[in-house]
Amino acid sequence: MNREALVLGVGATPFGRHLDRSAGDLAGQAAHEALHDAGLAPADVGAVFHATVSQKAIDGQHMIPGQVALRPHGFTGAPVVNVENACAGGATALWLAIAHVRAGLSDVALAIGVDKLVCADPAQGLAVFDGAMDIAHREETLAALTALTDPLPPELTVDGDRSVFMEIYASLARAHMQRFGTTEAHLAAVSAKNHTHSVHNPRAHFRRAFTAEEILAARRVAWPLTVPMCSPVSDGAAAVVVTRADFTRDESAVAVLSSVLLSGTDRAADDAGRHIGRRAALAAYEKAGVGPQDVDAAEVHDATAFGEIQQVENLGFCPIGDGGPWSASGAGALGGALPVNPSGGLESRGHPVSATGLAQIFELVTQLRGRAGARQVPDARIAVAENGGGLYGIEEAVAAVTVLGRNR
Repeated sequence: MNREALVLGVGATPFGRHLDRSAGDLAGQAAHEALHDAGLAPADVGAVFHATVSQKAIDGQHMIPGQVALRPHGFTGAPVVNVENACAGGATALWLAIAHVRAGLSDVALAIGVDKLVCADPAQGLAVFDGAMDIAHREETLAALTALTDPLPPELTVDGDRSVFMEIYASLARAHMQRFGTTEAHLAAVSAKNHTHSVHNPRAHFRRAFTAEEILAARRVAWPLTVPMCSPVSDGAAAVVVTRADFTRDESAVAVLSSVLLSGTDRAADDAGRHIGRRAALAAYEKAGVGPQDVDAAEVHDATAFGEIQQVENLGFCPIGDGGPWSASGAGALGGALPVNPSGGLESRGHPVSATGLAQIFELVTQLRGRAGARQVPDARIAVAENGGGLYGIEEAVAAVTVLGRNR
């Protein structure tokens, strides 16, 4: 039996504000789109791995959210495994689906991620993220991150309610700036690039281009981050159909070269070589038999513009510390040496948490098939997705890196 895994189908809803739709509606749309893309029906699916946080935290639908969301859409009988892993929930569901197929337990597995985070009370949506860190040691964690750099002068502080994770990203960005010389202009260049890419993505939450100057002049969230540098709160769903390589001869199927999921470790703040994202990337490259020099397109977890700078370093696209200048050079833009986030990334495509990792796969499969239209990376053959989630200590609690290859 050939137990190599393929992505046979992908589906995704538009990301944005869907106040009139339920999580189940969104999940069903993405699942059926992925199955239609694969030429399959719900009855062909041997197992479903369903990721969500909002159905639990906002709707109160604990314990069996996947079964409740998907049975009305024809998914009956086959096991549904409910997954929660912060912002890497979708990538975790995919990792499980790939492992399931490679183990020979089913011919076909479906990974699906969905979240509805847009609420009548915005604070309710933001509160979902509070549980993505160690709540028993929240203040100690935030204080330790703040202590990574010199205190902010009063004129750079922001008053009022703030997102805890934007504060976390801001602290990490300031530490990177202080150590490596990364600048606000570097962050603005990343953000402007991603907003430009999203203009060509019909599923993106935002499709407006911004100049770097507009981004720098926008409302500050937490210095050095402004609003366009940060991912929005979004609703949406994405799904991926995984099969064995000998299950299909469909030439549009995409090969899964590797899929790695890791948890964080205790490390010194200045030991960037042991960052969870770096460890996941190196493991994924080794399993895939490729290196960063072989990658044609990437989707990374840019919950803020700084996140992209950090992850292009972790993925080996440039040396540690050079992510800012590398990004500002245009290397990560469409037409550049290695396009990063051609979808627009989290900053523009949106971030419905559990759907994000699978939306990255949707984009990269579309790229490898040569079907991305105006945002197409020419002759893309190898692609990599990096998806992180939560915070424990000074880095993400979980990281997933998936390497895909064109199957023809």
